[in-house]
Amino acid sequence: MTVVTPTLDTSLLAELSRAFAARADAHDRDGSFAFENIEQLRDAGFLSLVAPRDHGGAGRGLSAAAKVIGLLAEGDPSTALVLAMQYISHAGIARSTRWPPRVRQQVFSDAARQGGLINALRVEPALGSPARGGLPATTAQRTDGGAWRIVGHKIYATGIPALRWLLVWARTDIDGQAHVGSWLVPADSAGIEVIETWDHVGMRATCSHDAVLTDVVVPADHAVDVRRPSEWTPDPVSALWNTVLIAAVYDGIARAARDWLVGWLNDRVPANLGASLATLPRSQEAVGDIDARLLVNRRLISDTARRTDQDPQPASAAEAGLVKYVVTQNAHAVVERALSLTGNHGLSRRNPLERHHRNVLCSRVHTPQDDSSLIAAGREALGVRAA
Repeated sequence: MTVVTPTLDTSLLAELSRAFAARADAHDRDGSFAFENIEQLRDAGFLSLVAPRDHGGAGRGLSAAAKVIGLLAEGDPSTALVLAMQYISHAGIARSTRWPPRVRQQVFSDAARQGGLINALRVEPALGSPARGGLPATTAQRTDGGAWRIVGHKIYATGIPALRWLLVWARTDIDGQAHVGSWLVPADSAGIEVIETWDHVGMRATCSHDAVLTDVVVPADHAVDVRRPSEWTPDPVSALWNTVLIAAVYDGIARAARDWLVGWLNDRVPANLGASLATLPRSQEAVGDIDARLLVNRRLISDTARRTDQDPQPASAAEAGLVKYVVTQNAHAVVERALSLTGNHGLSRRNPLERHHRNVLCSRVHTPQDDSSLIAAGREALGVRAA
């Protein structure tokens, strides 16, 4: 397949976003995965946007990635979230000095030539998110031939119907010591069962189902980043890629809600008013408040992304958490304000605002969650170490 270099032309991204939006309601209603969206992204080269140039990618940074994610999220945030996971994974792999070169090349070349998707599978039924501590129940054990045998159960595997690669968070014993980290698992490996458990109120088309791994065997060099638990320390760059792109997804939802609201207020002409609702000071004040919040979001996302691209020592992981917190809180407020103006119309399944409302609720489940972000920032400001 010919490698396509993506263009960040806003008109192309807007065209893709409109195409995604036209299909979003159908995929939301039946909880189906938007394979056609992924195909369009592949054909336009966006699946390898941040993969290194010397591996066939476009080599773009966080600013470019945030622009793409934000615009596409206005059309279908589920697809944008799957793409955000691709970018976060690729950025982390590109920075890592631990990945075997052959395996790194394989993942990046597959993305550039075939549109292969990757995501990290970290959350488990008992553990929850490893961001809050604890070792995974998923295990990796050496076989007699030196390969790895992986057994475990992962939940919330975003994009699993279309993934080519799974970065499985697991534990093992090396020389009698516990180690934890990521094993690269081809998604078509024998022993992987996808259980369709995802039936959420929002972000339904992410199809974030369970993945059960039973004696899944991968080569020795697919233990791509395995360390002692004490060696896993916060990485501000990784934290910023995660929080900025997650924030961009939910900011995109809020912008879509805002645009629908503006159109509705202009079109709605009650008989007793004889003019559109857009002429009312109450409507104007509300839209002004919405635009103020979205202005903060836009500046915060763009400035943080730019500084991350330019500064080899970016903001702390605590500050990264605050970026997500502020942006997603504003996104919630935007959609809630829109609902307060539209009443029953906004909650009708005939209109997209109720879908935007359900989707924006899901921002609270992504790592770092609000309490973790605020506690980390508070500790840093007060000079208090974590217990």
